[in-house]
Amino acid sequence: MATLSCSPLSFLLLAALVSTLFFFCLSPFNYQTIKVSSRLSSFYTYNYTFERLQPFPSPVALQPPPNTTVGSGDDQEITNWRNKGKISERLQPSPSPISLPVQNSSVVFSGPGIPVITRHEKKIKTGFERIEEGLAIARAAIYKAIRSQNSSSYKKGSYVPRGAMYRNQYAFHQSYEEMEKRFKVWVYKEGELPVVHGGPVNDIYSIEGQFLDEMESGKSQFTARHPEEAQAFLLPVSVAYIIHYVYRPLITFSRDQLQRLVTDYVRVIADKHPYWNRTHGADHFSVSCHDWAPDVSRANPGLFKLFIRALCNANTSEGFQPQRDVSIPEIFLPVGKFGPPQEYAQPPSKRSILAFFAGGAHGHIRKILLERWKEKDGEIQVHEYLTRKNKKNNNLYFELMGQSKFCLCPSGHEVASPRVVTAIQLGCVPVIISDNYSLPFSDVLDWSKFSVDIPSEKIPDIKIILKGISVRRYLTMQRRVMQIRRHFTLNRPAQPYDMLHMILHSVWLRRLNVKLP
Repeated sequence: MATLSCSPLSFLLLAALVSTLFFFCLSPFNYQTIKVSSRLSSFYTYNYTFERLQPFPSPVALQPPPNTTVGSGDDQEITNWRNKGKISERLQPSPSPISLPVQNSSVVFSGPGIPVITRHEKKIKTGFERIEEGLAIARAAIYKAIRSQNSSSYKKGSYVPRGAMYRNQYAFHQSYEEMEKRFKVWVYKEGELPVVHGGPVNDIYSIEGQFLDEMESGKSQFTARHPEEAQAFLLPVSVAYIIHYVYRPLITFSRDQLQRLVTDYVRVIADKHPYWNRTHGADHFSVSCHDWAPDVSRANPGLFKLFIRALCNANTSEGFQPQRDVSIPEIFLPVGKFGPPQEYAQPPSKRSILAFFAGGAHGHIRKILLERWKEKDGEIQVHEYLTRKNKKNNNLYFELMGQSKFCLCPSGHEVASPRVVTAIQLGCVPVIISDNYSLPFSDVLDWSKFSVDIPSEKIPDIKIILKGISVRRYLTMQRRVMQIRRHFTLNRPAQPYDMLHMILHSVWLRRLNVKLP
């Protein structure tokens, strides 16, 4: 068998390898990366990044040759050593032929002309990313409606808001349309009756229970079937029922029990679900009409810093923030009814009373009003308690409202008053006598177009102010009251643009104003 020492061919081969080793040792190993970006034809929009290394020999080929002084197996050993230096031997075996570049792939040349193609799967968007993308589309549609002064409706025959009582009728209409298409609210399932998943549906705090019942009835189009599809999350806690059931007997006015109960509920859902911690509560809200509701967040301001509070007691001097919080109407619902009897609402020509009020002396504003006007003027009819001449007439209050041009709506212990909604429902122009009250739906409605605002220090001048309103202006305001009445009407199930949907729209606007990471 031939050996390396006696074979001229083997000797020449060894000399060639040694020469090659010598010259490559003098060459620098400066591998340079070249990136080339190319876009295919307009039909395809895929982007590829090609990375290529300069074709210098592999470091493996520069290793010294093995010992070649052995006899019979030398040729085979040299062959094995050469094969070891081949780049193809260092590549992972592929179960299928190398394909051409595809979408979201990158081609890397790791050696002389040998491409390695790595496929990067298209990133699947999370539910949260899809929600934020949908909200971005809604914002763009609203901005377009504002710029073009036009709005599109995807439903034939739907109500189209028009008139000066809307701050921007095009933005409102488009925003409401986008809400109907996209908005979903997840109602947390944790907790038990009576303080969770229920609330009063009659009397002074009835809007609290009516809203919770609507969202948990299973009939609302805005109720999410799964939390991953929700843009907002409702805490179904009733402050009114907490006061009614937990504070019995009422031996303290401390808010401590109320605050601890609601805070504990937030901690339960935050520990159990990822949604509160994901946004620090910025897409969470509750609906409360009790006077104590604003005090819930004061025990832990950091926890509720971004939380949306939908409150009847929307007092800006007590921490209500119109940009974050929602002002909701306070209503009084008799048992089995959704509003006052409409037969008492008279046309303007039959309204003989200039202004009307009846109620107790609750709060300093009412005390000033009663001291100045109680039973002192035939045109400004102010009563503390109504005397029913006919005992069978249990609706004298509504009857007098329906006969009045203006209805006085002073604050009581808190800024809100159910008289505002009752006046609108009976076609009476509301006169707001309140300080620091953020009126309901002010994002959408321009209250100056259909109501009168009188500061508390102007109470002695009520008659002069109202007499100064011309007949033409009054008729315009009264007509606008009748137009916006649908926004202050309670329906079950809820209907487009009614009170419950307007509350949801206010929450929707706050959610639109927050762009979450």
